[in-house]
Formats: sequence, structure tokens, C-alpha cells
Amino acid sequence: MKDKALYISGWLLLVATGLTSVFLRVGLGETAFQSLIPARSTTTTLPEEAGRVVRVVDADTYDVLAGGTTYRVRLPGVDAPERDQPFGHQAADSVARLLGSDRTVLLTRRGVDLYGRTLASVRLPVAGGPALALDSLLVVRGWAWAFDPKRRVAGRATQQAAAVAARRGLWKCGAVGVLTPRQWRQFNYKNKRRYGVGCTW
Repeated sequence: MKDKALYISGWLLLVATGLTSVFLRVGLGETAFQSLIPARSTTTTLPEEAGRVVRVVDADTYDVLAGGTTYRVRLPGVDAPERDQPFGHQAADSVARLLGSDRTVLLTRRGVDLYGRTLASVRLPVAGGPALALDSLLVVRGWAWAFDPKRRVAGRATQQAAAVAARRGLWKCGAVGVLTPRQWRQFNYKNKRRYGVGCTW
């Protein structure tokens, strides 16, 4: 219900502002859509450190080497498709291409989750401009769902609504029938095999 409410509120905001399509390109040879991808998703006074992404586990989870230690980092504020879920491999591969080989990122550690992963905000340095918040980038490109139940990220609903309107990433076949990872994990094997057939990224 939270995911549905977030989508509805974002869609209404999208219509109200007249935003019908978004073309975001960030990375090598691309320009940033600055109004939707902020330098930081949330205000923080926590220290920031440089690290290198050595492995993309899935679209929202990475192994990052920082200060001589490798951390399993979970990006807060978003939820990407599971690897065995429709669009899971595509989302992870898209993030892997974006981060490249051993790309340097800016890391702000915020704690540890129940699985022992380091919760951390990640920013991507961009040549000639400010670093960009990776969580916002994932949402706008349709590589992950927005997950911000406490409304901590300004503009998060607008980011997801833009991705839905442009049918980007996991929204390619529309919003109807799109399942969050939490819903996907509740499916049995038979239902998983029937879900998402015919829609490809």
C-alpha cells in the first residue's frame, strides 16, 4: 500500500507540474538532468569518504573498498528488483555499466542493516559538475523503486513519477502489475514463472 500511495501521489504531482517526459543522461559523455538528480538526497553532517566499487551485487547493493576495508553497501531510500525478478539482471547490469571498473564514489555511512550490510549514501563524481546522488539516479532511470516511507527525500515522488511517465527501466510496460521486491519474495516458484512474461527491458 505504501508503494501504491507513493506512486499515486507522485503521478498527481507530475500532472500538476506538466512534466510529461524526462531524458536523463549521467556519466561518460552525458549531461545531468539537474532538476531531478540532486547532489545529495538528504542533508547530512556525517563524514564522507572516497571508495571504489569493486562489485555490483545488484542494482542497490555493492561491494565498496574504502579505507583499506571492503564493505557490502546497501543503498537506502530505494529498492531494486531481485536478481531472479523481471528486470533484476537488467537493472544490475545497467548500474554496473554506469559505475564502470573500479569507479571512485563518495560514501557516507549511516549504519548497518539486519543483514550486516553497511547502509550508506553514495554519490558519483561527475566531470565538470557536482557529484550526483546515486539513489535518485536509480529512481529516475527506472532501475529501482522509490522507498521513502518517512518522506525524507525531497522530490522523490516526482522522480519516480517521471520514470513511470517515460516508461523507463522497470516501468517499460506500464505501472499496472509491477511488483516490488517484497511482493516478489512472497510468490511461490509457479507464480514467479508466470509473472512478467512478454515484457522485456
